[in-house]
Formats: sequence, structure tokens, C-alpha cells
Amino acid sequence: MEGGGIRRDAAQEKAVAALDRLIGEISSSRLAAKSSALGWLFARRQDRKPVKGLYIHGGVGTGKTMLMDMFFELVPSRRKRRAHFNDFMADVHDRIDAHRKALKRGEAKGDDPIPPVAASIAEEARVLCFDEFAVTDIADAMILSRLFSALFSRGVVLVATSNVAPGDLYRDGLNRQLFLPFIDLLEEHVQVLLLDSGVDYRQEKLSRLPVYLTPLGIETDRRMEEAWKIAVNGGNEAPVDLTVKGRVVHVPRAVRDVARFSFAELCEQAHGARDFLAIADRFHTIFIDHIPILEQARRNETKRFILLIDTLYDRHARIVVSAEAVPGKLYAGRTGTEAFEFERTASRLVEMQSREWLETAGRQAGRAA
Repeated sequence: MEGGGIRRDAAQEKAVAALDRLIGEISSSRLAAKSSALGWLFARRQDRKPVKGLYIHGGVGTGKTMLMDMFFELVPSRRKRRAHFNDFMADVHDRIDAHRKALKRGEAKGDDPIPPVAASIAEEARVLCFDEFAVTDIADAMILSRLFSALFSRGVVLVATSNVAPGDLYRDGLNRQLFLPFIDLLEEHVQVLLLDSGVDYRQEKLSRLPVYLTPLGIETDRRMEEAWKIAVNGGNEAPVDLTVKGRVVHVPRAVRDVARFSFAELCEQAHGARDFLAIADRFHTIFIDHIPILEQARRNETKRFILLIDTLYDRHARIVVSAEAVPGKLYAGRTGTEAFEFERTASRLVEMQSREWLETAGRQAGRAA
């Protein structure tokens, strides 16, 4: 897309053809199931060829989410579910926990919670659509093979988007050898498609706007809203809760892989390194509103801000911020370790505005262990 018009994109056309194929196969399988009750009843199970899903991977801004939007709207199935992969896995762990509690109360049978959890998910959704498939948690990694074996055996069709190829999922993760069977299983049940047009459509639009806005005021707020609308591209905004070691990190505004916070929400609350890592691993683009000039008296907020920028820098995230001053003048303290450390923060804030940074921002997401 450019200037409201449509541009031909061979990579996207190939993905559209694959999604159209999948819609046709899902539709045909539904018709076959309904066409003859007796025929379906007596058909041999092995004669029913399972529908193969689709795994689309590529860089940020290549149109994966747009294609998923179109597919999910058009796929002819009432039992369909779309979720961010991390949110889906949080639901899976909740169901596992609920089964174990029911087992203790004598209200459930079977020591293994995976089969009943998979059965309940398959009953609710025949088509599972995942945005941003990325495995970073060892607890997720250790159950995925068994969980999806059960889901695929029940005829669930998986459609997923990701920044990485299946073989790069959970790369360098702890005990990754135990995760490898899931990669084989995934590649058996989905068509893997690279979406690489060489164009980051969101970045083309964002690149026309500055990503570091100063000073604070009505005009800066207006330009932040303009950048936000471009980044979320018409998506439905909603809050998101991330679970970090049993605690909840609240994301007040989120659309797919884009999140928005105020400085106060990130740095005036008791957030630590794990919280910022969870945010950086979940979102590719982070908006931060109303960063003030940091005085020496605000030592805790300054330390958190330094840690936040270090984390986003290490994860190669894209940031869009509004601040009271340019990076080199954001910290007003004269003494202490913060003054020295903030020189690095200011340098990174400048680098994260560069064209080179923005052209590659977000590509490392989903690869962290």
C-alpha cells in the first residue's frame, strides 16, 4: 500500500494464492462432512485427508497481519479462533492448571492434562490463527509437541504468521533439543511460506514522520497520534496483560505487535528487567509518551528508563517517543552513576532514530530464548 493505493507485490500474491487454496480446502471439507450423514459416518478415517495449514514468515511490515485479517474474515468456519501466540499459550497453561485442580477435587480423570485441554480447544476452534508465532518460554516449548500432536489429530488447522522460519523458533533456547520434534511436527502439518517482498510498508509510512518528538505540547501529542494511527493500521486497540513470573504487566494500549505506554506507566512503577524483556519480546514497536527531563532526585525512574532503553536496544525494537528535550539533555543530574550511564542511553536514543536502525528494527523479535 502507498498513499492509499494498492501496489502489486509478487510475494503477497503468492501468499494470497496459498490462503485462497486453504479457504477452498476448508470449505470443501465442510461440505463433505455435511453432504451425506451416512457417508460421513461410514467413511474410513484414513480416506479423509487432513487439511494442511499455513505458516507465513517474513520481516516486520511485509503485510502478514493484513493477509491474516483477510483470511480470518473469509474462512468459512464458525469454529475459528484468532489470537497472539503468547496469549494462546497463557490460556493453555490456565486450562492445564484448572484440570489439575479439578483432578485434586475428584472432578476430572487422567493425570495427563494435555489430551483434555487439546480436546476442549479443538471443540471450540477447528481453525486456529496465530499472530506473531514466537517461542521464548521454556514452559511453552516443552509442551508444544504433545499439545499440537493432539490438536492436529483432532483435525485442527493451523494458520500462523511469524518473523522467523520454523527452524529458527526457540533458537538457542534452554533444552532446545527437546523442542525439535515440534518443528518436525509443524512442518508436516503446514505449508511454510516466506513473505519477503523487500518492502516494509509500515516503515515506508512511519519513515515520513520523526520517531523522536520534542518538546512536549499539543502539537507533539497530535503528531504522536498520527504516528500511532499509521503504526496500528486500523487495528482494534485493546489492553493486554503479560504474565511475568506470576506477576501481571499491564499494557494499556496495544494493537497486534504495537504497544503504547506513558513514561509514568513504564518508569514510575516497580518494573524490572524481566518486565521490559517481556514487553520487548511481545511487541516490535513501542510508543512512549511524555518523557520528562529527569532530575537527580528521580533516581529510581532514571534507572528504570536506562534499563528500558537498554532492553529495547538489545532487542532491536522500534520506538516512537515524545520527550521534553532532545536525548542529550533529558538527564539533568550532575553526579552519580546515572549521569555516566545516561550518556549511553542518550547515544542509543539517537541511534534508534537513524534510517539504518529503522530499516532493520524488529527483525530479531521472536529469536530470543
